[in-house]
Amino acid sequence: MAPDSLWEVLFLMVILKIPILYLCVVVWYAIKAEPRRRPDAPVAVRAEPDGPGPGWGRRGRQLVRPPRPHGGPSRLYPRTPRTAYARAKADRR
Repeated sequence: MAPDSLWEVLFLMVILKIPILYLCVVVWYAIKAEPRRRPDAPVAVRAEPDGPGPGWGRRGRQLVRPPRPHGGPSRLYPRTPRTAYARAKADRR
């Protein structure tokens, strides 16, 4: 292995991994970080209703579909006869 190719391998195997390592560390810290809240920021509150609201128990509009026929669509034309192909036997000698 020539000295030039040693530097190429070192560059490709070590130096180019640094940006990937940096990206992994930044993503890890972003996942673990707690969000910062401003003191004047509004607070989100989830309030449950006391009882069922208007429209409770009513079913939504149902789609009216025409009945589908069983067995597929019916033909409007008669079946056509299929052509039979004849095969000749090969003469073996």
